[in-house]
Amino acid sequence: MSDKRRRQQALRQLIAERALGSQSDVVKALADAGFAVHEATVSRDLADVGAIKVRSAGHAVYRLANDAMPSTPTDRLDETLQQFVTRIAASGNLVVLRTPPACAHPVASAIDGSNLAEAIATVAGDDTVLVVARDGVDGADLARHFAERTGLAIER
Repeated sequence: MSDKRRRQQALRQLIAERALGSQSDVVKALADAGFAVHEATVSRDLADVGAIKVRSAGHAVYRLANDAMPSTPTDRLDETLQQFVTRIAASGNLVVLRTPPACAHPVASAIDGSNLAEAIATVAGDDTVLVVARDGVDGADLARHFAERTGLAIER
């Protein structure tokens, strides 16, 4: 097996086992595994193995693209909320979820796909998702639901 192939196999294993958040973290992990490489090599290897950066527990980490998609709609909702939602606010029967630019649509899609009983609709802009609570559900209660899933505080 070629050195590149062995190194990329080790890289896949390291990504699966550790929370590697930067290319320098990957360089150090590979060095610990016996592979002396530069960040330029790591950059190419990350692309070759299909690694992407996702937000997990509030931190961006590398994952293999085929491992990045959660298996159930609820898991997908949790992963998407944790990855993209940066702020949560409530008003009346509405919840406003803020995201980085161009990230509102995946959040709205994950909410819609999860069939969340408390929500009847979402509207996505560029960096904002408006979630409409079902009759009898207060927006603040629904906001708390999202806050629990993301670990974020609700803005007052």
